[in-house]
Amino acid sequence: MAARRRDLPRGVPPVRVALDTTPLRQTRAGTARYVAGLREHLDVDVVELQYPATSRLRTLAADALWYPRLRAPAGSDVLHCTTFRGPFRARGPLVVTVHDLAVLRHPEWFNRWTASYSRLAVPRVLRAATRLIAVSEFTKREIVSLVGVDAARIEVVPNAVEDVFAPAGPKADGDYVLAVGTLEPRKNLERIAQAVEGELRVVGARGWGGVDPPANVTWLGGVSDDELAALYRGARCLVYASLYEGFGIPVAEALQCGCPVVTSRDSAMEELAGADAVYVDPRDAESIRVGVARAVAAPPRRFANWVDVARRTREIYEAVA
Repeated sequence: MAARRRDLPRGVPPVRVALDTTPLRQTRAGTARYVAGLREHLDVDVVELQYPATSRLRTLAADALWYPRLRAPAGSDVLHCTTFRGPFRARGPLVVTVHDLAVLRHPEWFNRWTASYSRLAVPRVLRAATRLIAVSEFTKREIVSLVGVDAARIEVVPNAVEDVFAPAGPKADGDYVLAVGTLEPRKNLERIAQAVEGELRVVGARGWGGVDPPANVTWLGGVSDDELAALYRGARCLVYASLYEGFGIPVAEALQCGCPVVTSRDSAMEELAGADAVYVDPRDAESIRVGVARAVAAPPRRFANWVDVARRTREIYEAVA
């Protein structure tokens, strides 16, 4: 547990927040980006809570033993759980961020423990929360539909996009289509690989569900943000034909770089990209192939930054403290 005091503007009442930063030990994906960006830019007193969930066994211990009993230390005004892992009963103001509810909507994509535990635990955590933060209107609707939480208790605060993702800068060489995402069933990589003619470059760490990079792709694994931005700038398009997402950070990153985007119809990404993407049926390889052929660049977009996200999050803390 680490405490950090911010230099607050004159006249601003201090709010002391216990912030769960455990995801930083587990992943480099969207949840870790969220936690890192929020931690860096929150203008409140922050007490970091973290369980060393660096292995499967320790993750099981965190789920079964640490999170259900988690509470803010004495002197904290708010406990903020940055994913839907959290206490089953709130002992004070509790804010929980929900990135998506894939584990409830499609439990078949997850291992037996994650699916079984989440079916029991996630609804209890979300119902215990004083306020929920959803990263999109889509995710807000999923919370209401799947858990039955009153929509009035849910605030939508979209994710931010790092400044490195901009149209100006180096471009990767070559003629290629890009796919970005952890190797897991919902990312739909096999079907994307079937649809893309020519080189498909895939950025993403190994995940779960027995998903391996298809033989006909160039798998780059994890890359730095600078490398990823160069890949967006140089790509014919980004194909993000995921079967389910709560937000779709790669779509926002690509649009901010001026990269053409092909993504899933009737998804959170449609809310994000609006008219600036080509939409396809992610379960139809031919639809994806046609989408790639139709992809054209839209004017670069600018999404929220972490200062914006931190400010809106702080307002939620102040409302519940």
